[in-house]
Amino acid sequence: MARGRAGDARAYDALLGETAVWLGRYFQRRLPAAHVEDAVQETLIALHHRRHDFDCSQPLRPWLAAIARFKWVDRLRLMEREKTPVPCDSHVASHEIDVLSCHAVSGLLGQLRPAQAEAIRLVKIDGLSIMEASAATGQSQSLIKINIHRGLKRMAAGCLALAD
Repeated sequence: MARGRAGDARAYDALLGETAVWLGRYFQRRLPAAHVEDAVQETLIALHHRRHDFDCSQPLRPWLAAIARFKWVDRLRLMEREKTPVPCDSHVASHEIDVLSCHAVSGLLGQLRPAQAEAIRLVKIDGLSIMEASAATGQSQSLIKINIHRGLKRMAAGCLALAD
């Protein structure tokens, strides 16, 4: 990075080439294949624009990983707006799993009947009891249980379909 900033075009090209390979692996574990190359390119552009902010006395990888993480979150937001499904089997760090899981669950809940999604949100996500969810929705306790069972079954089928 220091040599590239000093005007060494070969060093800067090598840096971008190696960084592109690393970013490709980074995003392949976090995004559907159709979004990987765009995320890599957006991150490389951000690196290029922010290269003068980098402190050359510090390691490059954490700085690069921070930029990549921001671009990954931007890509997840874009996918949410586009209603792009996120794979359920991503192998990423735990805080990233939380974000990815939240996005995936939100997408799967959106595919359910409203009564099923509401029952699952209230009981399984918000932690209400069956009786409390029944009172909140006006559904009988039996219907809450049925909606949860059928909704979870449908979500599981949707998650398996995404993995294929």
